[in-house]
Amino acid sequence: MNMKKLFAAVLAVLMMVSIFAGCGASSGDSDMAYVQEKGTLVVGITDYAPMDYKDENGEWTGFDAEFARLVAEKLDVDVEFFVLADWGKKFYELETKNIDCVWNGMTITEEVKLNTNCSDPYVINAQVVVMKADVVGNYADTASLEGLNFAVESGSAGEDALKELGITDYIAVQDQGAAVMEVAAGTSDACVIDITMANAMTGEGTSYADLAAGIALTSEEYGIGFRKDSDLTAEVNKIMDELIADGTLPALAEKYGLTLAE
Repeated sequence: MNMKKLFAAVLAVLMMVSIFAGCGASSGDSDMAYVQEKGTLVVGITDYAPMDYKDENGEWTGFDAEFARLVAEKLDVDVEFFVLADWGKKFYELETKNIDCVWNGMTITEEVKLNTNCSDPYVINAQVVVMKADVVGNYADTASLEGLNFAVESGSAGEDALKELGITDYIAVQDQGAAVMEVAAGTSDACVIDITMANAMTGEGTSYADLAAGIALTSEEYGIGFRKDSDLTAEVNKIMDELIADGTLPALAEKYGLTLAE
């Protein structure tokens, strides 16, 4: 083969590669098309009552789990719940497409807005201090927390709240449940967790009857994190508005003792 023919053949191959690469990029532009083509919305969660937890049959339930199923039904896809072993790596799991969204009572922070295309807020939350019920009344303001050692979920809004106060005496654990267990075991004086979880897990009639929620460190809102520039965000916001308008989401919030964002 002479040089002209060889050059022509190589050029033809390069053009074909370019065409196929362009087609691949085009099909990957729409997150909604990607999810609908595979027929599954993979939702990143942790075991976090009352948002996501397993019922007596071992099935995922909770406000976020039920909400996700309602949205998936509207999208005409199934839901798969993917347990995030490390909450601090949630954005990595999202970008590598191990999950399609982070939907687990995730506080809308500047970090979340930087790393995701976040939905409209849907539930009001706060970061609260949890400690032994017999001493919680002794800590009425943030100044009184000085000298305590804390447990907090790694990479969480609770950890951010401690940093904002300048508190450095804390251990970062895998999840909020582990933070509560540190306090119950007496290895930490207090933990900082979401008020939604504190209400579900502490006090009379719960697994941690000797613990109680104290002062709130923040006031915040939950959102659902999708990939940057994802077109799923706008569609889920639209579905959310529909579920609020027809009373479905308010009823679900009442069921789990939550307050919807305005």
